[in-house]
Amino acid sequence: MAHYRLFARLIAILATLVLLVQCRSSNQVDTQEFLPKSPNYSDTTQWYVTDRQASADIFYIISTETGDYKLPDGTICHYADTYNDSTRAPMLSEMVGVDTLLSGHLNFYSPYYRQCSLQSFESSGTTDSRLPHALDDVRRAFKHYLERQNQGHPFVLAGFSQGAMIMLELMKEMDDATFDRMIAAYAIGCNITPEMLHNNPRIVAAQRADDTGVTICYNSVRDISCAIMGNGNAIAINPVNWRTDGQPAQLVTEPTPLRPVDQQQCDTLTVRLDTATRLLLVDGYSATDYVLPLIGKEGCYHSREIWLYRQQLRDNIALRASTMQH
Repeated sequence: MAHYRLFARLIAILATLVLLVQCRSSNQVDTQEFLPKSPNYSDTTQWYVTDRQASADIFYIISTETGDYKLPDGTICHYADTYNDSTRAPMLSEMVGVDTLLSGHLNFYSPYYRQCSLQSFESSGTTDSRLPHALDDVRRAFKHYLERQNQGHPFVLAGFSQGAMIMLELMKEMDDATFDRMIAAYAIGCNITPEMLHNNPRIVAAQRADDTGVTICYNSVRDISCAIMGNGNAIAINPVNWRTDGQPAQLVTEPTPLRPVDQQQCDTLTVRLDTATRLLLVDGYSATDYVLPLIGKEGCYHSREIWLYRQQLRDNIALRASTMQH
């Protein structure tokens, strides 16, 4: 239970920091945008790493932990500064939390990167213009990881939200030798459209709990009207029963990371994959702290995609890694 309490404290700090930096909302794209210093991935400060001396790794790409913020000269910055403690802190919180909850015995590697701000996702124009900078950083980080850190190990590739979007682009660029070592890809909380599936042959839909070289994707909502993404996904799987049909599964879990687990009553959730929309329909969720600023909707459980299924994901990562290694 100690690691859950740690994650709860980190999430509480994260929520405060995100609210502090989300100082403005704008649909405009600045004509000349300021880019912070480019991360040097030979610098260990640009990584969060847990080396457990394991024979398999997780390479994890964090979600959006940055809001628009003002520089000392008044310029609005739309990208995380990986050398600045105030923008690093929420990124580190997610890295530590995900590593604690999901890694088990695997090594964990997560790069800091100049992710674009939450406000960048208010319109497709800002997303399309800013996300390539974030992608370029992670592309360089992944190359460094493969050449200097991976040591030929099989690896899990995982990303959440903005991190999942970037992860899918990395997969598209993988050579055969790298793809052959990929245990599975966890694209959590993102869209995988039919067009993306057609253009990215590395995306192979997971069909069960132990297949390898596959992609796992899901998006959780109370009902279809609450979706902010995931409706019409080309692939999806239920992370509770690891089925792709509509058979419901029951999940008993604490609903929120914002309070210590020993101070919560467990929810008994019914989790069912809607085969028409490929959304994960969740019934019985009691918490009300999940609404994302700016782009969120009540009844969309986007910010809880890892927390709710943490034990299922941890066990599944271990199972797929064991299957790959044997």
